Amino acid sequence: MSVSPGPALYRDFMSQAAIDAMYDTSRDVPDVAALLQGYAQSGEHARRTLPYMAKVPYGPTLDEYVDIFPASKPGAPVLLFIHGGYWRAFSAQDFSQVALGPHGLGMTVVIVNYSLCPRVSIDEITRQVRASVAWTMRNAERYNGDTRRLIISGHSAGAHLTAMCLQTRWADDYGLDAQAIRAALMISGIYDIAPLRYSYLQPLIQLDEGIARRNSPMYGVQPSDARILLTWGGNESTEFARQSTEYAAQWQRMGNTAELCEQANGNHFTVLHGLEDPDSPLCQWISGVM
Repeated sequence: MSVSPGPALYRDFMSQAAIDAMYDTSRDVPDVAALLQGYAQSGEHARRTLPYMAKVPYGPTLDEYVDIFPASKPGAPVLLFIHGGYWRAFSAQDFSQVALGPHGLGMTVVIVNYSLCPRVSIDEITRQVRASVAWTMRNAERYNGDTRRLIISGHSAGAHLTAMCLQTRWADDYGLDAQAIRAALMISGIYDIAPLRYSYLQPLIQLDEGIARRNSPMYGVQPSDARILLTWGGNESTEFARQSTEYAAQWQRMGNTAELCEQANGNHFTVLHGLEDPDSPLCQWISGVM
């Protein structure tokens, strides 16, 4: 007598092991420690060689601060970067290296720090990151930035948070220009976070149905003038490609402009290297939209 399988946890995934295989970003990456050490060395180089202002507060809690790499001349475009770590790891300083390429293009770079799960929820992280964008819109000129030329970017969970910023009611909730964000670069993001309820991450990120729905930008796309680029590594799981392509399709259904770029042979960690080089395709895209 055969036993029918139970209902799928998410899409056609029947078990946590199947979901973990798709969403564990370190699973098939050789020597993640060496890649993170490379991040650290490049970040130290950025802080040592570029103008650098650490831990500038944007909100009331100790975690709500930005690291700023001001452009050398006033009126510069601004890149705001949101780090990843599945909402439960890392800090702004762990990603200083992303300032190297954009700063080399003459931009002011703002790297956002935020509180981490499980001490706070993803609802609260989203609120903090939106507050950091609002602060940057109001204060960038003090750091040689032009608030009319703001691009936001993020990696992994930071790409998810970037997408959440794109559906923010800037005029209604913050009294700011509804179309202040000129463009967005989203690197290896997850735009429907529902599968993570059934993953190894759940004990730390503590998703429930409401949190997952409120914080899945796949389902909240708004009309926008912002141009977006979604990119991921060719060696990442098929779920990262699917998440990006489906989000782009939703974005375009609203009449918005989206581009897709798979980085051949890239993994979840090397996909970020383009922001270290002003001549890379990622930085040249940023330069073009500015």
